[in-house]
Amino acid sequence: MKRFSLLTVLCLLLASCNSEPTLQQYFVENTESKDFIALDLTTDILKLNKAKVSAEENAALETLKKMNILAFKADEKNPAKFETERTKIKGILKNEKYQELIKVNSGKEGGAVYFVGKDDAIDEFVLFANKNDAGFAVVRVLGDNMTPTSIMTMLSVLKKADLDIEQLKPLQKMVPN
Repeated sequence: MKRFSLLTVLCLLLASCNSEPTLQQYFVENTESKDFIALDLTTDILKLNKAKVSAEENAALETLKKMNILAFKADEKNPAKFETERTKIKGILKNEKYQELIKVNSGKEGGAVYFVGKDDAIDEFVLFANKNDAGFAVVRVLGDNMTPTSIMTMLSVLKKADLDIEQLKPLQKMVPN
């Protein structure tokens, strides 16, 4: 019995050693929060006419699994919460596993694109955008062996897509009237 207890304690200690927060944990913790809007999207949202998609575009789409979107709407009632949550996201993205591709900043607003994986085998793209008077959004683009070229190809496919706007309705709450 002592051996079982010692083994249990050892496992708990090892599990708690990596207490550094991850983006996945942040999404899970905040998905149900009233302060956030969360969406999980698949390529089905694109409603593509397969006859109009080239082999290259189809190959790029095959690398994409899904997108997770988490958005926080800032207003005059929650400036402290907005700053706290934005600081948490920035802290998570400072982890060395998130490699920064590009960063844009202009005072009250900014954004950055990160990736996880290797240049030729990217498993996750992360887009982080924030605006002091509107809030912030984090988009995780999850896939297998994506490349910057495949992401650019996917963006061109969006022009051909008949987007399913119903899936995006929750994000309308983020857009100021």
